[in-house]
Amino acid sequence: MQTIPVDIAGRPYEVRVGQGLLADVAGQCGARLRKPVVPIVTDANVHTAWGAAVEASLAGAGKQAAWRILPAGESTKSWDNLIAVVNWLLELEVERGDHIIALGGGVIGDLTGFAASILKRGCHFVQIPTTLLAQVDSSVGGKTAINAPAGKNLVGAFHQPSLVLADLDALNTLPLRELRAGYAEVVKYGLLGDAAFFDWCEENAPAILTGDLAAREYAVAQSVRAKAAIVAQDEFETTGLRALLNLGHTFGHALEAETGFSDRLLHGEGVALGMVLAARFSARRGLMESADAERIARHIAAMGLPSEVRDLGLNVSGAHLAAHMLHDKKVDAGRLAFLLMRGIGQAFLTKDVTLDEVSAFLAEQLEG
Repeated sequence: MQTIPVDIAGRPYEVRVGQGLLADVAGQCGARLRKPVVPIVTDANVHTAWGAAVEASLAGAGKQAAWRILPAGESTKSWDNLIAVVNWLLELEVERGDHIIALGGGVIGDLTGFAASILKRGCHFVQIPTTLLAQVDSSVGGKTAINAPAGKNLVGAFHQPSLVLADLDALNTLPLRELRAGYAEVVKYGLLGDAAFFDWCEENAPAILTGDLAAREYAVAQSVRAKAAIVAQDEFETTGLRALLNLGHTFGHALEAETGFSDRLLHGEGVALGMVLAARFSARRGLMESADAERIARHIAAMGLPSEVRDLGLNVSGAHLAAHMLHDKKVDAGRLAFLLMRGIGQAFLTKDVTLDEVSAFLAEQLEG
C-alpha cells in the first residue's frame, strides 16, 4: 500500500492506494467509526459488487452498515437526492463528530461530501472511490457538488474528507468504458504539468486498461501525488494554480451539457475530448505546435476515447456549444477563463478568450 499525504493546513489527511482496503474497511477507518451503526452512501452497482465485503469487515469490528443505495449515474447528483440523503442522515442521528462513508464513484463522492458539508454545518466523511476517475481525481481535494438545470457542479462546497481509501481491487469490477473514462483524468496530469508522465502514459496506458497491477498502482499514486501537491498550495482555487486541474473541463462540460449529462458522453470522455480541443485551440492561437496537439489527439483516440467533436453527431452550431460555457464556474465578471497549453506539460490559465473566438473554433471542429 502507498500512502500519500494531502497537507491541507490544519486538516491534513491520507490517501491510501493498494489492494484489500474494502475488505478491511473497519481496520482502515479505525476509531473514525465511533458508533455501532455506520452510515454508508453508495449506488446500486457498487453495493452489489462490494456491499457484502464491507458488511463483513464492519461485522468483524462489531459494527453494522446503514445503507443509502442510490441509482447509478450522473442524474443522481440532484437536489432531490441531496435532500433525501440529508434527511436520512438526520434520522440516523448523525452527529458532527461522526463519519459518513461515501462508497462509489465521483457521483457518490460529490453528493455525499456535499451532504456532509451542510449537515449540522459540517460532518466528517471518508471517501472510498471505486472508479479510476474517482480514485485519481474527484475523491481528493474536497470539491463536492450537485448538478443544477443550468449546469454541472454549480451548487456545492469545499469540504475535505478525513481519509481516502483507493482500493485497486475495485477497478477489476469496472466496465472497460468506465476504465477508459477514468484514464482521461490520469493522462490529464501529464498534459497539465508533467511531460515525462505523459510519455509514461503513452507507453503504459494499455496495461492500465488490461489489469496490470503495477501500472495501475503507479498511475493512481502518481496522479494523487500531483493533485495533492496542487491542492495543498491552493485549496480554494484562489491563486489560479488549482484551476490547472480543470484542463479540458470547460470544453468537456459544454459537451456534457449538450448531451444532457447522460451516458451518451461520460464525464471522463468529455474531459478527454475537451483536452484535445484545448490543445487544438492552443495550436490555433500559436501557443503550441500543431504536431503536439495532434499527438495528444492520437493518444486519446488510441485509448478508445472520443477525439473528434463531429463524431458525437451533434446537430448544433459552434455558437450554441460555446454558450454552455457561460455557466461555467470559472466565469469571472462575464469573462471566460480557459486552460490552454504552451506545450505538453505546460498548461496555463487565461482570461483573454472571447466567446466569438471559441464559437468559430468549435464550428470548425464540428465540420471536421
